Amino acid sequence: MGYPGRGDSERGRAAGIGVLISNLGTPEAATAAAVRPWLRQFLSDPRVVELPRLPWLLLLNCVVLLTRPARSAKAYRSIWTAAGSPLALHTRAQAQALQQLLRERHGDQLELRHAFRYGRPSLADGVQALLQAGADRLLVLPLYPQYSSATGGSTFDAIAAELRKCRRVPDLRLLSHYHDQPGYIQLLADAIREHQRSHGVAQQLLLSFHGLPQRSVEQGDPYYNQCRNTAHLLAGKLGLRDDQYLVTFQSRFGAAQWLQPYTGDALVDLARNGTRSVQVVCPGFAADCLETLEEVAIGYRQVFLDNGGEQYQYIPALNASAPHIRFLADLIGENLRGWLDERTT
Repeated sequence: MGYPGRGDSERGRAAGIGVLISNLGTPEAATAAAVRPWLRQFLSDPRVVELPRLPWLLLLNCVVLLTRPARSAKAYRSIWTAAGSPLALHTRAQAQALQQLLRERHGDQLELRHAFRYGRPSLADGVQALLQAGADRLLVLPLYPQYSSATGGSTFDAIAAELRKCRRVPDLRLLSHYHDQPGYIQLLADAIREHQRSHGVAQQLLLSFHGLPQRSVEQGDPYYNQCRNTAHLLAGKLGLRDDQYLVTFQSRFGAAQWLQPYTGDALVDLARNGTRSVQVVCPGFAADCLETLEEVAIGYRQVFLDNGGEQYQYIPALNASAPHIRFLADLIGENLRGWLDERTT
């Protein structure tokens, strides 16, 4: 197999800076046939499922992939749009807006692409597109504000695996997180305030983060502490008392103990104990996707209402909003210091 982009700079092509933004990924259609290979790739990642390989792969291929794709496809159909997957649409819009803003700020010094850890365009596709565009320096920004081995760590694995094929490896920078960046905290606070100006303030604000097995944290994963820190900084920016917000965790998979409290259980407890209105925001998601739209906006709403709650509102992710794009462009610019400076002297 050939790799046409490799070595372009040696053949006289102008060198440049490549920026790759990435997210988890999505099936290409809301069907079991499309979900199955996507799930296979996702759940085969040893960073995602940290179980003994052979027993897990047997269980995955002989049980999970025979039953789960149909259920997942049904969930995807509830949020699918005429133009396709919400995550794909938001990520593509983010990339287009970022490329335009970065060109306004830095001219043609850099080229930006988006990619997914699972699905298409893949991280390998993104790396190759940037190498073919003449990049000899590569900045990778996984759109996961909080780092975990299963997200940022897995992204690094995939990037490294692709670069191992290169004769000339580009200079590489990878942002592992931005959970405590002041601009990010301000963005979240502004989005919450804007929603509340239009819809009022609920009795309780839930900050729902994606879950992680408790064992991962016990082994040293910083994810839990980074989620708690994001929540602490955000609550401070909003001026919230401890009893006005709650940090919870969603999207658990399997029978193992995951980070708690679980978002669904917390909503049941709140509703049964007299809380009539809640607002939920997901500070760990840069773009709306299955977990925010189907699980949080639809599924948890029903849980809250079924247990006596009356008003449930999901506050959308930052997506491709202009303030979010400006923040990401600022973050990229800060992490290109030295590279950009060298090219403007």
